[in-house]
Amino acid sequence: MIPIQPRLPLWKKLVYASGDFGLSSSGILRQIFYAIYLTDVVGLDPRLASFAALLGVAWDAINDPLAGIFSDHVHTRWGRRRPFLLIFAMPFGLSFVLLWYAPPWNSQVALLVYVMLAFMLADTISTLISMPFNALMPEIIPGYDERTSLMGIRSFVQLGAALVTVIVAPAIVTAALASGLTQQQGYIITSALFGLIGCLPFLVIFFVIRETADTEETQTLPIGQTLRTAWQNKPFRFATGMQLFNWSAVDMVGLLLPFFLLYWVAQGDMLMTVNVLGLQLSLESAFLGLLMATSIVFIPVWSWLAHCLNKRAAYITGLLFWIIVELLLFAVQPGQVYLALFLGVLAGIGVSSAYVLPDSIFADVIEWDELRTRRRQEGVYYGARALIRKLTGALTIFLALQFLGWAGYQAPPEGATSFMQPEPVLMVIRLLIAPLGALLLFGAVIMAWLYPLTRERHAKILELLARRKLTLAQSGKDQ
Repeated sequence: MIPIQPRLPLWKKLVYASGDFGLSSSGILRQIFYAIYLTDVVGLDPRLASFAALLGVAWDAINDPLAGIFSDHVHTRWGRRRPFLLIFAMPFGLSFVLLWYAPPWNSQVALLVYVMLAFMLADTISTLISMPFNALMPEIIPGYDERTSLMGIRSFVQLGAALVTVIVAPAIVTAALASGLTQQQGYIITSALFGLIGCLPFLVIFFVIRETADTEETQTLPIGQTLRTAWQNKPFRFATGMQLFNWSAVDMVGLLLPFFLLYWVAQGDMLMTVNVLGLQLSLESAFLGLLMATSIVFIPVWSWLAHCLNKRAAYITGLLFWIIVELLLFAVQPGQVYLALFLGVLAGIGVSSAYVLPDSIFADVIEWDELRTRRRQEGVYYGARALIRKLTGALTIFLALQFLGWAGYQAPPEGATSFMQPEPVLMVIRLLIAPLGALLLFGAVIMAWLYPLTRERHAKILELLARRKLTLAQSGKDQ
């Protein structure tokens, strides 16, 4: 008999999902705008900027599993995860502001060192928030379809935050320039606003959400042994590979989109605007805004499809559609603005599936591990996944910026409103954003195809766990 799983009230799902606003908005700012900020505002050579990103993200990847394991082993009257949200909420917002400030130094090496240290600090504090926050999900909501429901709500928040960010952030920077401030000051104002708004939900979550998962035993294992245990979990390996390829593609495309839109589609016109539904927006804001808006609209579609079929089949369908759009994006020619916008709308359909389904799929590996080891080690699994994913993402960003640098990328002169990159740079941008992005997504399709946990198998795991807990409870009463 399959045990009936408790449901989390809608209002509590909304409270928990609110934490994604800060993580998503700060993540999208860093993912899409940080590279072009370093090259075109700070003035770092792309090859030097790539080392800052590589070393910073590598450090963050290393401390991810440590933070996850640490949160597994913390025991307080508030639980294992929630104290992290209380302690690091405000530092999360403050450190994000430091990420968008660079001293007015002429030395490229000095700027590189500062950028790298600021990146490492911001990422470390972000990890101490994001790891316990993500590890809360399988503890507060155990059901297969209920997790998909929660991930649907979280995806609304994530994509909604991304939509607001890609439209509002460029507008703030432009307004700052119009009022006589520098472009960097505009970025600082933007980061302060999003940092403040993003850190407040974690304080609310601390006071509202409770950790409800029971562990069968609380003894700890050495770090090396816990990581080996995670790797022995077959569903974990495929779920991690799925996310590795998925987010490497997102990293690659997200990093290069501003370059692609500005230097290829707009032909270097930094002041180009587009009329979208009566709004006059920059090309970058219009493309990303339409993509994110479409992603939000299609969240219920992917949740419904996952319920009708299963999460794996729905995810593969979304990625295959996205791959087709990626290949079509390569065919866009300079000046074809509205074709690019149309493909941005189509890309949003596939991107939506990538937000809704991977985390919901990954959460199911926790019960598989609990059945095998008699422990719940969410922190270990989310930390190990982040370690592998971020090291790969760091390598992806490093190589992309290196290719741009070796192709001859040039920072536009200060005050320029129009600037063209050399032909080799334009070709590198197009190749990385389309064919290579599609290839990475196809890797995620293969991992999803091989993922072994279905709805039926997960239900059987929950049934076996329920029987074991019942047996333990009865034996305790007999004693």
